[in-house]
Amino acid sequence: MSLGRQGRNYLLFGALQYFLDWGMMVGLSHLGMPVEAANLTGRICGALLGFWLNGRFTFASEDTRVGRRQFARFVTMWICTTILSTWAISAVDAYAGLQWTWAAKPVIEVILGGVGFVMSRHWVYRR
Repeated sequence: MSLGRQGRNYLLFGALQYFLDWGMMVGLSHLGMPVEAANLTGRICGALLGFWLNGRFTFASEDTRVGRRQFARFVTMWICTTILSTWAISAVDAYAGLQWTWAAKPVIEVILGGVGFVMSRHWVYRR
């Protein structure tokens, strides 16, 4: 599959993941859950959806697979990006407040999404 098609699918599925992730984070934090826990919950929901969609459609080829090894790699990548995301939104919350945290989350996630694309394409879904 071409880089352009993979990029387009990754962006489309990433948008679905993002809206699920962001919606959970905003909704749960609005209900009083600490932003760190709300962010983690949102990221778990988005990650599970994204692992399946991207493995099944975006990066599907003869050289890729969606199995235990790929899930372990995905979890490793996800843990690292989640730590970075949670640290960043926590820092924004501490210095600027909850509403700025809600606004900053998209920027943080776009940056981490770029990292995730490269890692998924070249490492996560490889056999």
